[in-house]
Amino acid sequence: MGRVTGRRQTGRTRVRRAAASLLAGTAVVASLLAPAGQDPVPAADSAPAFPAVNYAVAVDESASLAPEDMKAEKAAAKRIALGEVSSSSQVTVFGFAAAEKPGQRAVDPVCPRTTLDAAGREDVGGCVDKLRKRKENEGTGTDLPTAIRQGVDDLTDGTDASVPRVLFLLTDGKMDVEDSFKYGDPAHRRAEGERQLKVALEEAAAQNVQIWPLGFGPDPDRRQLDQIAAGGYRKGCVELPSATPRAHKVDGAKDVGSTLEKIFAAAHCLRHEEGPSKRPPATLEIGISPLATVGSIVVDKGDPEVRITYIDPAGDEIPASARTFKKSRFELAGGTGTVEALKIVDPLPGTWKVKAEAPEGHRSLPVAVSVLWQGELRGAITMDPPSPQAGEKVTVTMRLQTREGYEIKDPRDYEGLRVRSELTGDGFSALALDLADDGKGPDPDASDGSFAGTVTIPDDADGTLTVSATLTASGLSADTRSETGEVAPGELPVKASLQLPEGDTHPGGTVTGTLDVSNTTDAPHTLRLSVADVKDGLLTVEPDEITLKPGERGTRDITVRVSPEGAFGDRLGDGLDLSGTFTAVDTTDDDRTLERAPVSVTVTPEPGLWEKYWWAVVSAAVLTAAAVAALVAWGRLRRRRKDPYGLMLHLVSEDGRVVNEHPAGHGNSKQWYEFTVVEAHRSPRIERRPHGQYAVQRSREGGAVLRKKGNGRTPLAPGGRVQLTDTLSLALGEDTRPGRRTGRRPTTTRTTTVGAGSSTGAGDSGNDSPFTSYL
Repeated sequence: MGRVTGRRQTGRTRVRRAAASLLAGTAVVASLLAPAGQDPVPAADSAPAFPAVNYAVAVDESASLAPEDMKAEKAAAKRIALGEVSSSSQVTVFGFAAAEKPGQRAVDPVCPRTTLDAAGREDVGGCVDKLRKRKENEGTGTDLPTAIRQGVDDLTDGTDASVPRVLFLLTDGKMDVEDSFKYGDPAHRRAEGERQLKVALEEAAAQNVQIWPLGFGPDPDRRQLDQIAAGGYRKGCVELPSATPRAHKVDGAKDVGSTLEKIFAAAHCLRHEEGPSKRPPATLEIGISPLATVGSIVVDKGDPEVRITYIDPAGDEIPASARTFKKSRFELAGGTGTVEALKIVDPLPGTWKVKAEAPEGHRSLPVAVSVLWQGELRGAITMDPPSPQAGEKVTVTMRLQTREGYEIKDPRDYEGLRVRSELTGDGFSALALDLADDGKGPDPDASDGSFAGTVTIPDDADGTLTVSATLTASGLSADTRSETGEVAPGELPVKASLQLPEGDTHPGGTVTGTLDVSNTTDAPHTLRLSVADVKDGLLTVEPDEITLKPGERGTRDITVRVSPEGAFGDRLGDGLDLSGTFTAVDTTDDDRTLERAPVSVTVTPEPGLWEKYWWAVVSAAVLTAAAVAALVAWGRLRRRRKDPYGLMLHLVSEDGRVVNEHPAGHGNSKQWYEFTVVEAHRSPRIERRPHGQYAVQRSREGGAVLRKKGNGRTPLAPGGRVQLTDTLSLALGEDTRPGRRTGRRPTTTRTTTVGAGSSTGAGDSGNDSPFTSYL
């Protein structure tokens, strides 16, 4: 990002710095669109290979922009040039103004077509310095038609038409050709300029050149910029509004870096997330989605003396020279400059930590972090019933998953998603379906990553039925799923219906349910059972085949088994939600599908020895205490006093805001209420979880006691706070909702507010959020 020291930066320097930022942006983006180096990609063979992109960057050098803007843009260009690059993407850079006298030229080529490999990145960083503000006798107007024609020529001359072509136009958008003799009579030059601009844009559209204008200066001509964006090639990497070229205004030098990254993300179907900014020494957190197949953590250090350390969500530090680590592949670029980027293929999802350290005298500038990523979204589709009769209403459900079959429940992971679905079959025209995740009608829960809708099978349907759904989102590869069934002529003679509750188990564990079956024929039928729409081996069903006797009606026990821990690698963390589709097929009746039902299993790590056998210790203590009746009574009273039921757990951010409230239930046999903090970097919240990272119980002395795994116990006074993570702390109050009172007489009743720097209150910084404590 551009920074100002001592004086205000204005439009022109920002243009020049944006040119350089664009070059570095192309480097970061290209690194995401191409394999790192020449080595094969281990453990990421399922990650898609992304094509190269050809770029041209046109930088306004006219007199309508101030010199400071040019300086700011040069700095931003060098910042981005230090990012990762692709060995196949290419870029050209040129400045432009106007030719107003014989011998002058409108275009100043500064960087010829350069392949963005390691050497090319260095070349681009040097040639950007040739960008400069035009002098009065060099032609200082703004010849936009010529700039666009130059960009189109650079992108089309000798290039592969199948490679995307993108022109970034950095200008204030104010065309000025009134002193340019090439536009004819002075009285008609403005009109002629508008005509030639229209022709140049038509040529860009015909040559499949996208144009993304960036407006600089205090008052860019938004109408002109919008016209330019709309006049080029309009089709983006996906058919979504976010991928369609449009004009952007840069509001100050400090916004150059983030604005360009957002534009890159939109132009190339990448997802962009901006993280925090702090002065070193500091630890910054940035989240990587479980959908990501390749990503780049971009760190704007401000000062090249700042040293960066990367820590993955499992808490492991990434070795500085690592090419591969665990199941991911890494490539670091720009470590000695003011910006660096860590490219990760098959990244570990979750919260990454970026630790910034700097020697004395180099800590004045903030360090900012962001992430660009591209991912893969998959779906699992079901039609219930799978073999309906004509005129029957069916429910179609599309559940979102990662490519391994893990459930996706955070709506931000699939923001901007479009779901298209239709029903086709013999005897009727295709029917469009409306699938929604709004908690209405057939969709039981809103924003849970499951889209549902209903459709009535036409009366004239006869034969095969196919329901399909396509998921499309910017930054996520499109996925189409379909299910084929057959119109049933009447009541099916063989039926199967799964009854399987959502399970919670450990690797290698099982979840049990029943299969309601009936066979009204006079012959045996063999059913093949399986779990689909999940990575092979993660979920299996036992038995995998059953035979129904003639006339049989009843239930069969079904077991869904989770794979051993080794199959999950580092992805298990505190737990995963696995989803698949249970399928029952009648092999005796031409593999007719009898049942397709969703299966959801929460898998948590196997508890340690203490968590596994604590009951034995407790039992021994109880048996010993039973020898003395008075001791037993005293122990019972003591445990009741520790019961955390009725406490309200408040999750408090660094600035004192209460970001989540969670009512504590009854504790376990030792009166510990066990919980964990999930999505600490995005939507932090407390969830009850046996053997969780934290546990709380009341204290006999008043207040409570917090237990952290591996970190002992910490007293928590009424209204006090205790740190849970780098950015979150815990405060306690009494749950005052109707029906939740414990009936205990409060020893302390007071209203407290947590300030941003306080350790004794709870509330919302700037807008106090009081709660009542009855500890």
